[in-house]
Amino acid sequence: MARIEFTETAAGGTGIEADLLYELGMMYATGRDCELDLIAAHKWFNIAAIKGSHRAAEMRAELAATMSKHEIARALREARQWMTMH
Repeated sequence: MARIEFTETAAGGTGIEADLLYELGMMYATGRDCELDLIAAHKWFNIAAIKGSHRAAEMRAELAATMSKHEIARALREARQWMTMH
């Protein structure tokens, strides 16, 4: 299954809203319309939190409590890479 990635173009060129990123994190966290992927969920919650979503910050912390240090490190690397590119 293809992973969903958003770019500035997909968001209308004005940047991505924190709520959209939060919903993307929820999608991966619950396996709604995609495969369950906790690393991707953490990544999107992290980016949404950076963009100002308090709900995303709470979900990121809750999710991190269930993940290994290796998984969290990978999610943080992926978020940092995405933020650098976008």
